[in-house]
Amino acid sequence: MQLAVQKIAAFADGQKGGNPAGVVLTDMLPEARIMQAMAAEVGFSETVFAAPQGEGWRVRYFSPENEVAFCGHATIALGAALAQRFGANLFSLYLNEGEISVQGGVGGDPLAAQLRSLPTYNKPADPELLVKALVLFGLQTNDIDLSIPPAQVHAGADHLVLGLKDRAKLAAMSYDLAEGRALMLAYGLVTIMLVSQKTQPVLMCATRLPPVVLLKTRQRGRLLRLLPDI
Repeated sequence: MQLAVQKIAAFADGQKGGNPAGVVLTDMLPEARIMQAMAAEVGFSETVFAAPQGEGWRVRYFSPENEVAFCGHATIALGAALAQRFGANLFSLYLNEGEISVQGGVGGDPLAAQLRSLPTYNKPADPELLVKALVLFGLQTNDIDLSIPPAQVHAGADHLVLGLKDRAKLAAMSYDLAEGRALMLAYGLVTIMLVSQKTQPVLMCATRLPPVVLLKTRQRGRLLRLLPDI
C-alpha cells in the first residue's frame, strides 16, 4: 500500500512558523505497526491518519514512538487537507475515544480550519508531578505564576500546564529529553505546556515534547477551556 504523507503546519503565519503535522488520507487505515513506522519516519510530533467511515472519517494519531488519543494541531492540519481535496465542509471524525468534528475551508480559505474537541476539563496539578516537573526544568517554586495555577488539563489527551513569571526563563529553558520522556510516560502526558503572560490575556507558550527529538515548539493558538479559571 503506497501512502502519501502531506506535511502541513497548523497555526502558521503565512509561510512562517506554525506547528507541523503529517497528514495521511487513505481509503483504509493500515495496520497500527505501519502507521507507527510512518510517523517515526516523518518525525513530527504527530502524524494523523484518516480513512472514510460512514458519513465521516476514522482517525488515529501517532507520535514517532506511540499512538496518542488526540492531537489538536494535527486535526487542524487534517481539516485543511480534507477541504483541499473535497471542498469546504464540516467533517465528522471518529477517534478511538469519541467523535469530534473539524470545519475545513473556513472563510473561503482552503487552508483554514477549526475544530470541535472532545469534552475538556482541568484539575490542580498532582503535587508530586509538579515537584518532578520543576526539577526537570530547573525551576523553583517562586518561578511559578500563581495567577495561572499549575494544572493537569484534558481535551482528548492529558497535558500539564505551568505558568511562569519570567518570560526569559521560558525562552532560555533546556532539559534532559530522556528524563522528560520518562516523566511524561509515567503520568500519561502528551505535552507539558509552559506559559508566561505577556500582556493580559496574551500568553507566550512553549510546548515540551520529550518523546520527540525537539527542544522547543512555539504554538500560536488558544488554550480554550483548558486552563483553570484565571
